[in-house]
Amino acid sequence: MKKFSAGVVLGFLASLGIGFAAPNFSHNGDFWNKLDTSAKGGYVNGYSDAMEVSAGKLDSLTIAAGLFHWKGADKIISQLSKELSTADLSHDDAVRQLNTLYSNPKYSELDLGQALQLLAAKTPTDSGPASASSSTTQK
Repeated sequence: MKKFSAGVVLGFLASLGIGFAAPNFSHNGDFWNKLDTSAKGGYVNGYSDAMEVSAGKLDSLTIAAGLFHWKGADKIISQLSKELSTADLSHDDAVRQLNTLYSNPKYSELDLGQALQLLAAKTPTDSGPASASSSTTQK
């Protein structure tokens, strides 16, 4: 029993040491600036693909919302779908805007996923309140 306990403790300490020694990859501005142009394009393409898959999973949430009579689900799921979508942001524009964003050192710690969502949110998808108010003033 003592050998077993010593083995468990030794295994725990070894795994703890390996865990601390493993490199920590932060996908932030420093990471982005080290990538070459093709790697940046690949990263944005992969991110867009992952967001499309995530948005596709919302269909099952819509079905569950209908089964459980979840009030307000359509509005929430629609908003979530818009937030997951990067379709309105072209890959070249995303790379260019991320290069601009991360050229400023104060944004270097911003996570790439958060930065891409920020860029996608800034991309106009429809005529917002500003367009509506200008059309009413022209009448």
